[in-house]
Order: sequence, then C-alpha cells, then structure tokens
Amino acid sequence: MSFWVYILRCADNSYYTGHTDNLEKRIGEHQAGLSDSYTSGRLPVELVFSQECSTRIEALTAERQIKGWSRKKKEAMMRGDWAEVSRLAKGADREGVSDHPSTSSGRTGNE
Repeated sequence: MSFWVYILRCADNSYYTGHTDNLEKRIGEHQAGLSDSYTSGRLPVELVFSQECSTRIEALTAERQIKGWSRKKKEAMMRGDWAEVSRLAKGADREGVSDHPSTSSGRTGNE
C-alpha cells in the first residue's frame, strides 16, 4: 500500500497540505466539497504537488513538516528547486533576518 503527502492550491490562492492512502479519491473528495476541512469553503482546488511515501507515518511526518514551512519554501519545493529550499531552511525567508549568523558575543563593550 502506498501513502501520499499532497498540496492543493485553493481558489483563494492559499495552500492546503494533507496526506492520504488514496490520492485520487481524496482529491475528488476535496474537489466535491465532501471533506469537512479547510478546502470546502475555498473551492475549486487544484493538486499542485504530491509525493509518494512508503508508510503512513512517513506521509504524516512530511505533511507536518511542510505545514510548518513558509509559502516561499513550499513553492520552491513544488518547483523542485532544492537549493532554494535549503537556503530558505536556513532562515533566509524571514523578513529582516540576515542570511548570515551573528558572530557577535552580544556585549556592548561598556561592561
């Protein structure tokens, strides 16, 4: 049996991430508004990413990880731009945050 993690783009341009053991059936449920979830009020939806997983735990773990990502990072993954995913994982997608870690001790010199 295969399991899937997937991302849908909703009519309001938001993303929904989920996992399932029957991708085709689950997407159909979302598109028909049968799922009692985030997507039912944001139809129509479009499948924009899916990845097969070997176990339900692997699919659930991937879903939870992706849900914690920024929109930019999700879109980089959907494009297959793994260099950008890696860059964004280092905090480069946070506004006002430097791409480089601080090397300062935090002392002001007046101590």
